Amino acid sequence: MFDSLTSKFASAFSSLRSRGRLKPSDIEEIVAEIRSALIESDVALQVADTFADSIKEISLAELEQVNKSVNPSQGIFDIVNKELVRILGGQARRIRMAKNPPTVIMLAGLQGAGKTSLAGKLALYLKNQGNTPILIASDLQRPNAVTQLQQVGASVGVPVFAPEPGNGVGDPVAVAKAGKKFAEEKLHNFVIVDTAGRLGVDYELMEQAARIRDAVKPDEILLVVDAMVGQDAVRTAEAFLSGLGFDAVVLTKLDGDARGGAALSILTRTNRPIMFAATGENPTDFDLFYPDRMASRILGLGDVQTLAEQAKAAMDPDLTKRFEEKFARGDDFTLLDFLGQLQAIKKMGSMSKMLGMLPGMNSGAMKKQLESLDDGELIKTEAIIQSMTPAEREDVKILNGTRRSRIAKGSGRAVSEVNNLVDRFTAAQKMMRQMRNGGGMPAGMPPVPGMPAMPKFNKQQPAKKKSRSGNPAKRAVEEG
Repeated sequence: MFDSLTSKFASAFSSLRSRGRLKPSDIEEIVAEIRSALIESDVALQVADTFADSIKEISLAELEQVNKSVNPSQGIFDIVNKELVRILGGQARRIRMAKNPPTVIMLAGLQGAGKTSLAGKLALYLKNQGNTPILIASDLQRPNAVTQLQQVGASVGVPVFAPEPGNGVGDPVAVAKAGKKFAEEKLHNFVIVDTAGRLGVDYELMEQAARIRDAVKPDEILLVVDAMVGQDAVRTAEAFLSGLGFDAVVLTKLDGDARGGAALSILTRTNRPIMFAATGENPTDFDLFYPDRMASRILGLGDVQTLAEQAKAAMDPDLTKRFEEKFARGDDFTLLDFLGQLQAIKKMGSMSKMLGMLPGMNSGAMKKQLESLDDGELIKTEAIIQSMTPAEREDVKILNGTRRSRIAKGSGRAVSEVNNLVDRFTAAQKMMRQMRNGGGMPAGMPPVPGMPAMPKFNKQQPAKKKSRSGNPAKRAVEEG
């Protein structure tokens, strides 16, 4: 989403790094570049101007102190990072809970913003935290809206209250009230009300939404905004704030190709925070919006914290415990162990998205390499391992030519692919032994078996200078 902005920021800081001691004219120049980058990325002009002026004011005030540091450009980088976090909301905003359950969340927004899909993602998010959410189908205007919500609810294992058939009949306010009462009786602690949208903001839309609001008295009204519609997202947010009122924003389609500036504008223009972000089509591509992590991504520093959280959530605790016990005993890492890890990786989403959370992976040549990764390799590898017998998964040494041919036929792959997996796994197994014995990571470690090969820079590219700092943020500035 912020690829264009990330690239422009990287270019601006690249020119600053080579200047050593900075002058006021250097600050003026980089502030102008930052302002231009923001505007080109669809950030509202007023917001871009305010942000640029703030960077300029703070940088000039702290210029003397910045120039005393080993790397002055890092000082300016830190200032930009802090201001980005501030403009994105400062701290992650969590749901405000009702004093007496259920907590009622009302979703509002235009048609096409992704409210119904978002309702399912939010329900699954709450369910995974041990809650008992229920969805209420109050969109009785759009054809098949009720059916769509029922399908979404079934896909995430969350019940849907939908007594009306939809398709333009029934009273959405009555459905919302009845749904809330049903939730109270059945002891659901969260109610998510899906409301109707239209192609544009109009009186009828606002009037119906306001009547539903008054009927169910929601603890949170969340405005669902399509992040790909640019400045229209800001105008929509302002219109809903005036006509209905809302407590926070949920951004959908953050994985799209839009310039993404709307996300930087909404908070400033509406004084309402971004609470959640949907980053893909899968029900699990949804999480709290962390301003500091988003600022880190925009500045090319990645998002290792989110990656670590996703890995922890995807890995079966029992499987992790078994790995640890085997490692402590000195047992060999087997293909059965690897299959468990492979399945956990699949739960986390695409490889390119995961690797894109690492510092420096979303710019230049590395980004192009990431885009070429084939997630199908994980599926192919899983098929090969599942075509093996339990004994073969435990000991790859017994895989002779006949066995490999049978496995290839059973998985629909070529014998050469089976051979490649075995060779890479054997090398990885050797690496695990060396690490267990305190030898550290072997030089020239091969790619993990079955995983898409890690991206490499083109050999013709100049080698990067050795970083002078152990700090990830400083390295990003020094190395570009």
